[in-house]
Amino acid sequence: MGWNWRNGYQEVANTRPLFLTIYATVIIGVIFSSFYVFSAIYSNSLVDSSISWLSSPPSAISSHNVDSHPTEPALNFSRSATVGLTTGPQSVLMPPIWQVPSQTKKMPPLKAFQLTKELVQQRVKDNIIIVTFGNHAFMDFILTWVKHLTDLGLSNLLIGAMDTKLLEALYWKGIPVFDMGSHMSTVDVGWGSPTFHKMGRQKVFMIDSFLPYGFELLMCDTDMVWLKNPLPYFARFPEADVLTSSDQVVPTVVDDRLDNWQQVTGAYNIGIFHWRPTDSAKKLAKAWKEMLIADDKIWDQNGFNDLLHKQLGPPVDEESGLVYAFDGNLKLGILPASIFCSGHTYFVQAMYQQFRLEPYAVHTTFQYAGTEGKRHRLREAMVFYDPPEYYDSPGGFLSFKPSIPKSLLLDGQHTVESHFSLVNYQMKQIRTALAIASLLNRTLVMPPLWCRLDRLWFAHPGVLEGSVTRQPFICPLDHVFEVNVMLKELPEEEFGPQIDIKEYSFFENPSVPRQVKDSWLDVKLCQEGSQDCHASNGTSPQGVLRFPKRSNEETFKAVFSSFKDVKVIQFSSMQDAFLGFSDKTREQKFRDRVKRYVGIWCCVTDHTPGHIYYDMYWDEKPGWKPKAPQTPADDHPPL
Repeated sequence: MGWNWRNGYQEVANTRPLFLTIYATVIIGVIFSSFYVFSAIYSNSLVDSSISWLSSPPSAISSHNVDSHPTEPALNFSRSATVGLTTGPQSVLMPPIWQVPSQTKKMPPLKAFQLTKELVQQRVKDNIIIVTFGNHAFMDFILTWVKHLTDLGLSNLLIGAMDTKLLEALYWKGIPVFDMGSHMSTVDVGWGSPTFHKMGRQKVFMIDSFLPYGFELLMCDTDMVWLKNPLPYFARFPEADVLTSSDQVVPTVVDDRLDNWQQVTGAYNIGIFHWRPTDSAKKLAKAWKEMLIADDKIWDQNGFNDLLHKQLGPPVDEESGLVYAFDGNLKLGILPASIFCSGHTYFVQAMYQQFRLEPYAVHTTFQYAGTEGKRHRLREAMVFYDPPEYYDSPGGFLSFKPSIPKSLLLDGQHTVESHFSLVNYQMKQIRTALAIASLLNRTLVMPPLWCRLDRLWFAHPGVLEGSVTRQPFICPLDHVFEVNVMLKELPEEEFGPQIDIKEYSFFENPSVPRQVKDSWLDVKLCQEGSQDCHASNGTSPQGVLRFPKRSNEETFKAVFSSFKDVKVIQFSSMQDAFLGFSDKTREQKFRDRVKRYVGIWCCVTDHTPGHIYYDMYWDEKPGWKPKAPQTPADDHPPL
């Protein structure tokens, strides 16, 4: 017994260095782990504090310019937007999206952003990568696109940068980006321009490059936003090689099934489509690329449609809605237009609402006024992300409650004449509101605009036959007004001061700060001479200002100068609110400005030209009627 005890003691003594080593290792490990946990917590707090305005409601982060790292408009996003690290068999540990890189480090060299399988693999999750691309002119669209995806909990995304300015800007915002190597112009190139077509071709080359990596690819344009996670929907069709959106405006289904391929007459739209890395999909991508290389006059979308229609049918089976296309082996599905929405099925028909469905996406097609029109539509829908200063104009805001007689809105047939009567009635009120906004140097929040007839670029009977467009309907502002002109900086010496505008849904947007919503003055127009109706800056106990109708410029300035610190002034009406400018030179400049604000209604059947010009001063022309120009010489905006 003693011998055993001594031998045991001797063994312990002999192994003491080993125990000490193990003990020290454990202690060091605990200390290191504690330090790591503390660092992680501290790092997360830094991420939260550095995250900017892409959140609802917005706050502010500092974002980093590519050269000097001080701020460019940043984003506002919530904690949930800082998506967890992507994990899975195809991915490695990556920083969360929106985590701003350390300013103490230099940006990696350009070659580090080259498109490779390894770079894509860092962002892939469940073997899927979501991709868009663009140049620096579309930075705000791209940030909006990313924000919606990260809010949905999706982090497996990549942005293709067509110019170095965009690549660097996205890198300093913590957004995964790759270099497309195209080094195109950083400005808005405009739909249909040669540069626009060149940009579209880059998409085809990218698809042909991505598919050999073996990942599923969801390719999107930047002028669309995701409203719901689409990946579970795509997973319902595992046999599909390609799932594509379309320009279909007549519903073929009333639920969330794929559109009926036999009834789809609209073009397949390449703004949203999902590719699986199958042999058939790779073959299609290669044929598409070779077609465009062989003929630089082919529009990429037309080429895609031509290839798929080389053979269309039979159906793959009786249930899925898939159809054989292209070479007879590729399995194609057409995404339902009611929930993978175009600019028509979302903004005009509101098809998803009528079918009681939840939309997955909206793409700003079927619209007017260029890129500014796209932004404005997304702002009207409150799905575009702007920096905080957008929601708090220095001069404050002006709004009014539009007044529309029931007879103009609902009575009689929906004709060109009844449509113009309705729109003109609203236009006159908007014209007065623009004048008062100019006079008081305030931003005008536009009212919702009601239309009886749709606007399209081809002859139609007022609304598209077979569509579910309701009449009347709240139409996008670009149906009547040239939004791009309204937002453009016109020379002040020729057109008077700039008049800023906001979308009709502005005050419903949760991004509008409380200091704006809580600083409000209601103005009730009254008949001068009636009780308590006189030019005064005194308000009632309810905080309402009674203000005489048909007041002149001097009266407006005298009364409302007392309320220059009030953020929002809302008029009960614009009917007969303002007599006009006293300064006739300013009056003429204002007229020259707002005449350019209105566009055309299109299109009359059986007449060339088929459009009719809106006229901001229609009421000054006795007997005015909506007529298409009778001769080419008459085909110009109203004088």
